[in-house]
Amino acid sequence: MADEPVDRLIAAEQDERRRLALFLHDGPVQQLSGIALMLDGALHSIEDGRTDEAREIIASALQRHRATIRELRDLSFALEPVVLRDRGCAAAIRALADQVSDSQGIRFELDVDTADEFGETAQVSLYTIVRELVEQSIRRGPPRLISIDISRTEEGGAEATLVDDAEPERRRRTLEAIEERVEQLHGALLIEPADGGGTRASVTLPSYAAQR
Repeated sequence: MADEPVDRLIAAEQDERRRLALFLHDGPVQQLSGIALMLDGALHSIEDGRTDEAREIIASALQRHRATIRELRDLSFALEPVVLRDRGCAAAIRALADQVSDSQGIRFELDVDTADEFGETAQVSLYTIVRELVEQSIRRGPPRLISIDISRTEEGGAEATLVDDAEPERRRRTLEAIEERVEQLHGALLIEPADGGGTRASVTLPSYAAQR
């Protein structure tokens, strides 16, 4: 029984690797293969003197190429944004909120400046947990409003709270990956109904984990 949390964490990480591999194979890899075929066709058109046709093909290939770059950039940001490394957790969460707001039309209320007071490892963990809670909220809703608050507990630990107005989650399995990540840090995750509807998720990390 003692190995169950570790087994679930390994299974969650394997599921995430499979999801990323499937995304890369079915998305950017297929798109790049299609772009290569288009450019090959453009070369044949040039060789045959059909320059107008070649120009149209190249323009279409360039459009697909830019879309693929955006997909890969979004994936890189989701895994660990450069802003997290360069400017800290608070800036990374604000950048995440801006990105989600632009793509999903969700409004955010943020109080996250305290996040930068914690240790580097804790900041990466807090950002990852917040990102996963936001993604989980979007899958349930999407919500119209997400509020994120990060503060220091009286004992010197870290507390991250996310409140949304999306439909409550009734499938416990969707939270297991987040629970395992929190357990790795010897923290606690509390999911409860929010006032006025929606869900309130609160993650608390002990002081020694918050300073790592």
